[in-house]
Amino acid sequence: MNYIPRDLERKFLKMSGFFKAVLVIGARQVGKTTMLGHLAKNQNRTYVTLDNMQTRELAKKDPVMFFQAYKPPITIDEIQYAPELFSQIKIMCDESEETGMFWLTGSQQYNVIKNVRETLAGRIGILNLYSLSQGEKYGAGFADDLDFSLPALQKRRQAVPKNDIIKVFEHIWRGGMPQVLHADMEERTEYYESYINTYLMRDVAALGGVTDTLRFSKFFAASAALISEQVNFKTLADIAEISQPTAKEWLRLLEGLGIIYLLKPYANNALQRLSKTPKLYFCDTGLAAYISMWPTYETLLNGAASGKYFENYVVSELLKGYSYSPSKVNMTYYRDSNAKEIDVFVEKGNFVHPLEIKKSANPDRREVKKFDVLEKTNREIGAGGIVCMCEEPLPIDAKNCFIPCNLL
Repeated sequence: MNYIPRDLERKFLKMSGFFKAVLVIGARQVGKTTMLGHLAKNQNRTYVTLDNMQTRELAKKDPVMFFQAYKPPITIDEIQYAPELFSQIKIMCDESEETGMFWLTGSQQYNVIKNVRETLAGRIGILNLYSLSQGEKYGAGFADDLDFSLPALQKRRQAVPKNDIIKVFEHIWRGGMPQVLHADMEERTEYYESYINTYLMRDVAALGGVTDTLRFSKFFAASAALISEQVNFKTLADIAEISQPTAKEWLRLLEGLGIIYLLKPYANNALQRLSKTPKLYFCDTGLAAYISMWPTYETLLNGAASGKYFENYVVSELLKGYSYSPSKVNMTYYRDSNAKEIDVFVEKGNFVHPLEIKKSANPDRREVKKFDVLEKTNREIGAGGIVCMCEEPLPIDAKNCFIPCNLL
């Protein structure tokens, strides 16, 4: 299979030239090792994986000897298996002025980040890699930062084919795991089945001590059924026949493993009675579609959940785009006690960019009237609009546009 360039490469190489160590975290099988292997070509860089039990034992028992055997510059895969290495990495970073000495990957994010923050503060850059975005699949990497103004959207439109509902839902249903990119129906089924049983169940047992695989499987399926909705711990707990505290812990596990993303609610002192409950999204829609047993992209496109999956797709594309971009943003959603909801706020500096998400190619332009709630705050209202299936970016008013979803 040919290598697919990743949008994170630019940021990774920049951070590698700035920090002495760089850690790439993300769910299993999203392409962390492949990307670092590609970037290490023509470099004299050692590679070692801690999936190997003998190597892992050496790393845990004798970090000094480990680095005598495997000298920097080095790529270490699955660093979470030997947190004992972090103290020695700190010593070696402090003894050298060289940047990019340690390239690390990790899948169990909570354990990894906890150890990193305690040990390597100021010496390491931490980056997230997700499964393939639609743009990465079709080679439509955007050089510029995501901007919702009409001129910026029109510029992006020149770099991609017209929006196509079939392509969008084929991407949503198939997902972005590199191994399923060209898989047929049978291969896709076996891949996801193996992914859940081999990686996910093993990791939740190792990380969270989950031994009841039957109940966890029910919980996982229930989570997929609630995509793009506010988290309801009672529903999750009832379906899986577990307590609500256990449901909260299991959801935290899935978030830590990079399987789900919880979009936090917008908070502002000037607005009263705002929701405090996050919304649940899957980082890879293909995994959610598999668990929820959508047999083809056509059934998903025509099914009752198609709008929810489209919303999940848009949120995950935004998440990926901003994770790889130079800009630092905060993504939230708005919901008040009157059930008025705005799907996404992109908070960037003092600006809030409000976005509605609609599967339609011709949504009601009056949706942007809801954005007026921001006038009560001390934040500037930035360019926004309605992300939808339209083919061309079109103005709605002075600040808002219809935004084709393939321009994210």
